[in-house]
Amino acid sequence: MGDKWSNGDAYESYVGRWSRQIGDKFLSWLDPCDGLRWVDLGCGTGALTSQVLSQCNPKSVVGVEPSEDFLMLARQQIKDKRVEFRQGSGTEIPIGDQEVDIAVSGLVLNFVPDQKLTLAELRRITVPGGTIAAYVWDYAGHVQFMRYFWDAAVRLDPKARDKDEGIRFPICQPEPLIELFENAGSRDVIVEPIDIPTPFSDFDDYWAPFLSGIAPAPGYCMSLDKEHRERLKNLLRETLPTDAGGRILLAARAWAVRGEKV
Repeated sequence: MGDKWSNGDAYESYVGRWSRQIGDKFLSWLDPCDGLRWVDLGCGTGALTSQVLSQCNPKSVVGVEPSEDFLMLARQQIKDKRVEFRQGSGTEIPIGDQEVDIAVSGLVLNFVPDQKLTLAELRRITVPGGTIAAYVWDYAGHVQFMRYFWDAAVRLDPKARDKDEGIRFPICQPEPLIELFENAGSRDVIVEPIDIPTPFSDFDDYWAPFLSGIAPAPGYCMSLDKEHRERLKNLLRETLPTDAGGRILLAARAWAVRGEKV
């Protein structure tokens, strides 16, 4: 079962609303100068791109994304002369050598088929002394809305363990991220955690995004037959921490990494 990335609205409901909070803190942590040329690799629906435009006063931003559906939504939502969206991938970025000052990627690095090649591509397009930075979910640990889902799924079906992002993406930890960036020719590599609250108003607010089929966990959910999906739903309803008002108060962590191109 491959990961499905074809519905921008569904992605927004599942993870986009949380990625925007992470993006805000990520850009504050980078603290870049004004007037830089940016690339946002794996820009998706344009969440991080829009935040760069509003917070960082860039000279230009190129959003690169393989999904045409996501690109269409990004173009509809973001009208700014400084931005251009191009279809491309991490292993073949449609930008010339040394054309950007800062290359960023949000919640994407673990999904690219060849992470070493992607870092090499980011290095290729970045000027010497420029910044290469990314952030990824802490899938194995503190992304509670996913962690509760996969723990329940594996409890009902041990074979689901192989689909759990915490197992699939060992890169999403500080040590592997530092090693990846340093081996790609970055110096002064730093990794920091970014933590955000991820509250849900009720169980339906939590459960509905898993019915979209978008991304690994919803994709697994919709691969189940009706009976097994209902069992998973009921187990989650029992195990999720819910207050007296029906709210589900969770939190999530991403790991942010940055380095300077040598």
